Amino acid sequence: MTLLSVNVNKVAVLRNSRGGAGPDVRAAALAVLAAGAGGITVHPRPDQRHIRPGDVDALADLVRGRAEFNIEGNPFAPPRGDYPGLLALAERTRPDQVTLVPDGDGQLTSDHGFDLRRDAARLRPLIQELHAAGARVSLFVDAGAAALELAAEAGADRIELYTGPYADAFAAGAPGPMLAACVDTATQARALGLGVNAGHDLSQANLAAFARAVAPAEVSIGHALISEALYDGLDATVRAYLRILAGD
Repeated sequence: MTLLSVNVNKVAVLRNSRGGAGPDVRAAALAVLAAGAGGITVHPRPDQRHIRPGDVDALADLVRGRAEFNIEGNPFAPPRGDYPGLLALAERTRPDQVTLVPDGDGQLTSDHGFDLRRDAARLRPLIQELHAAGARVSLFVDAGAAALELAAEAGADRIELYTGPYADAFAAGAPGPMLAACVDTATQARALGLGVNAGHDLSQANLAAFARAVAPAEVSIGHALISEALYDGLDATVRAYLRILAGD
């Protein structure tokens, strides 16, 4: 079954809005793991708008031995203040997976994948360093990404399909072409020996159709899941996602 990794960034956003210690991202992570989630995802940014380096340290210790720990981030972003850089965070926390994402400070959220023709050569040595730190490496790519073979040649283990356009198409009532593009890219990736993850704007409404068609190894879901949990609670919401992924 597809592994569900819950992104707890939004819990940190709420905490940071008051400047205190609550809600506690560690308590949230424990709650989703107790409900059956297979992993925890964090996406620290240099501007520390949500998850902070100290959270990454604490969650790595909490998750280790319980579930998969996945750190997302831009490997090209330099250290800033307390943010030591993505590679340094990975080296000190030893996550199971690092998902490389080409995001910048000006982006409200991740909104595109890597241009592999432009970035693959620069990514190769960074992927090697992450492998040396014991991490599996996934590259964030658009459905229909060109030159997917360059991801494999750079040493990536998986791709993560950027599913924002699929979610938008689903909401508009016409998901077919975008879903087909996701299926095609996933098929190409597997033929190259790459695993397939997916994430961004996946929700209870659109996940079932996507999971049936693409059968990803892992989905990383944060914004929708935490939003839905405001009404139903973390435990019930995580369990609902797991039922969807199980095909129930």
